[in-house]
Amino acid sequence: MEFNATQYAEAIDDFLMKMERLSGDDDPDCQTAIEKIGALLRIAMVRVCFYMTPESELQGMGQDLCLYKNGTADMERFYHQRETTGSGNVVIYYIHQRAGEPDWSQHEVEKLQVLAKMLFVYNGRSHIMKMIEYLLFYDRDLNIYNLSYFRKHADKLISLNRIGEFTACYFDLNHFSTVNQQVGKERGNQIMFSFVNRLYGLFSNPEEELVCRIGGDNFITIFYKEHTDKVMRFLEGTEIGIDDSLQTKVLITASAGFYAIPENCRTSTDIVDRVSMANNVAKNLTAESSAFYNEELLQHVNDIALVQNLFPEALKHEEFLVYYQPKVFLKNYELIGAEALCRWQHNDEIIQPGRFIPVLEQSKAICALDFYMLDHVCRDIRKWLDEGRRVVKVSVNLSRCHFGNPNLLNDILETIDKHDVPHKYIEIELTETTTDVSFKDLKDIVFGLQSHGISTAVDDFGTGYSSLNLVRELPWNIIKIDKSFLKKNEEAPEQNRVMLKHIIAMSQEMGIAPIVEGVETIEHVKILKENNCFLAQGYCFDKPLPKNVFENRLEQLMA
Repeated sequence: MEFNATQYAEAIDDFLMKMERLSGDDDPDCQTAIEKIGALLRIAMVRVCFYMTPESELQGMGQDLCLYKNGTADMERFYHQRETTGSGNVVIYYIHQRAGEPDWSQHEVEKLQVLAKMLFVYNGRSHIMKMIEYLLFYDRDLNIYNLSYFRKHADKLISLNRIGEFTACYFDLNHFSTVNQQVGKERGNQIMFSFVNRLYGLFSNPEEELVCRIGGDNFITIFYKEHTDKVMRFLEGTEIGIDDSLQTKVLITASAGFYAIPENCRTSTDIVDRVSMANNVAKNLTAESSAFYNEELLQHVNDIALVQNLFPEALKHEEFLVYYQPKVFLKNYELIGAEALCRWQHNDEIIQPGRFIPVLEQSKAICALDFYMLDHVCRDIRKWLDEGRRVVKVSVNLSRCHFGNPNLLNDILETIDKHDVPHKYIEIELTETTTDVSFKDLKDIVFGLQSHGISTAVDDFGTGYSSLNLVRELPWNIIKIDKSFLKKNEEAPEQNRVMLKHIIAMSQEMGIAPIVEGVETIEHVKILKENNCFLAQGYCFDKPLPKNVFENRLEQLMA
């Protein structure tokens, strides 16, 4: 049979052009290209066998795949070629002749050899591309899609004019570092993977609704808008089994930003930017665990930028004022202390702390404000002492952002001592959420302050994650019990009251004085007295007072 060199060259060119697309072995165009060559060279079947061991240790049959089949193959007559990959694995190509056809000529065998070489290159490049795609679009720890794939997927939906059907959500798992510390990173990844799988269970089309890992405990997801409420409830808190028996579970919660994507969305970058902005607001600037991107949120973000820009000059010009909220002894309703609270007077307007404290806590700016407050409190106490007033202990809040400052204790002492204020008049309050910083740092500062006669208080007790460890291992003087324990739990009306009773009893048993904040009604006062708690703070007695009004309260103590 005469070999047609022209037709063969055209067939090879066609195959090479299809190969350049680097698509998979089962791509129809590539199959068509192989068929042209197969018809010319009287090939009935092309098989490939992969041996994932070095040739010197070759054992077994490996993985046998059929790349091409057309007609009946003569299994006794075939051309085979062995190739070795760079990692030492072996690939053998078997090219079978059609049954009943004459033997291949030497010229045809040479062409078969070229074909096998090309198949080896083709399959190698295809495999590399698949590896590259995996590295580009998959998170290797959890084996799920990553941010790059999210962008690719979202851009595809935009090009199809379907993006308006979807909501995007950026979420990060709260306190997951604590879970990793408890169970180890490997088990932590398994818990995280289980959480993602449970989230996928809320979706109706996992081909279009995705959960993608950004990194660490941060994820971005896209889903049909009708699933938004289910996703929100899921992220508010879901129990995940911590071991194979599923007997022990951990509650996983998340801070989440949502974006109901409009039909006119232009790029995936817009989606990522807006959903990230919403997440940042949910995590740092609101009391809620989730936030939606909208015009109101955008205005909120602009307000944040305004606070950040105004703060340096406001601090320099002492626009921040110290307000004092009295603490009361319930046996005789005598003023026994106060908490220093910050108000910002800007352009004849009093700005409430909820508008600027969370913003400043995102940076070290809050540290400057804390020391500003401590300095002004010490300045006021020195003034009152010099005027012969009766002075009470004043508590000053310290943000967790200070931790990591090796000179923190010395900075506090220097600020107090430069005003020559006796240490007994100062109390430092640390919020319970300080437990997400180094426990050693926290321990050092609490012991250090007390060694210099400065009282310490743990604020918002009962709202964090490690309450018992916090009071068991650190010698606090005061526990400030969060006001939420005074409220009735609708699902369990007596639950908060029972917990309040036991927290008061526990703290007193440990020699720590309990004080309840947010006392607003006579009913609240009655509850505290019934539970032998006689220290209180709240609007029932006084709201935070300007310095001159608080000075009048101090004068009343002298009467």
